[in-house]
Amino acid sequence: MSKRIVFSSLIGAVALCGAAAGGLALASTPTEPTLEHGSARYAAPSGHSAGSFTYTVDVSDDSGIRGLKVVVWPASSKLDPTEAELRSVESAKCRSTSDETSRCTYTLKVTKREAADLDKGTWYVSALATAKDGDTTFVPRATTFDVTG
Repeated sequence: MSKRIVFSSLIGAVALCGAAAGGLALASTPTEPTLEHGSARYAAPSGHSAGSFTYTVDVSDDSGIRGLKVVVWPASSKLDPTEAELRSVESAKCRSTSDETSRCTYTLKVTKREAADLDKGTWYVSALATAKDGDTTFVPRATTFDVTG
């Protein structure tokens, strides 16, 4: 076999493997939305001002973000919401920070009466992100925070 044929065969094999690897890389690229840098904060009412609960998170997907649904619940309730249940809860307000990422913020006002009835201790945030291409990511416990007296 001549050196030229061996060299040509090697180049063809390398090119074929490179194309296959590139195809695998594209096929394995995650297409579901991701949630990063999430934080939750509870502020009790004081004086004449209402309190609040705020959850903020950066949500990304290669197609962009359509929205984020959020539910907040006390650990003591053993509620543990499902993805299907989150489809019908309130939405966070999302604003684009790039073509692929949005910063989403969910805020609840808390009156003195509501604050008095809140379970003290650990609370969870469940989130359902939906991308513009319809892909979803459900995070049953996106973050935790404490409600103190």
